Amino acid sequence: MPIMQIHTLILGIAMLSVACTPKSVNAPEDNTPDIEAITAVSRARAEAFNQQDSYEIARHFTEDAVLMAPGKPAMRGRDSVQAYYQSIFDDYEPELDSRYEEVEVLGDLAYGCGVATVKLTPEKGGEPVVSTAKYLNILWRQPDGTWKTTHDIWNSNEIIE
Repeated sequence: MPIMQIHTLILGIAMLSVACTPKSVNAPEDNTPDIEAITAVSRARAEAFNQQDSYEIARHFTEDAVLMAPGKPAMRGRDSVQAYYQSIFDDYEPELDSRYEEVEVLGDLAYGCGVATVKLTPEKGGEPVVSTAKYLNILWRQPDGTWKTTHDIWNSNEIIE
């Protein structure tokens, strides 16, 4: 490799490392209140799911939210979120256990990665369906300081053949 290319490569790596360095290494921001608020949103959504309250679930999403459920096209908007969950509640008695394993706050944007176990018992009888999944939520701080979900995506841990 010619010397000029080596210097260009080293300069590029140095610029990238500077660009990716946190702005304030010595004074990290305390995001604990935000992390607690975001975790509370997740708990409230799970509680609403267990109570079969699609309106309450949708209330924790932005108006233009995107819901990416497994095996379905992306759904846009709070009304679509409510309709999706109501379609589940119309046919099943739900049980959800979920939790974040990681939450990061970056200014007014945050994400939460979590795991969930869902048990759906058919309303008309039959064996329950149980699934474990991993999920990712993206949240945006609202003008009033609350956090709402902008994107929700998950997939099953089970292998479908």
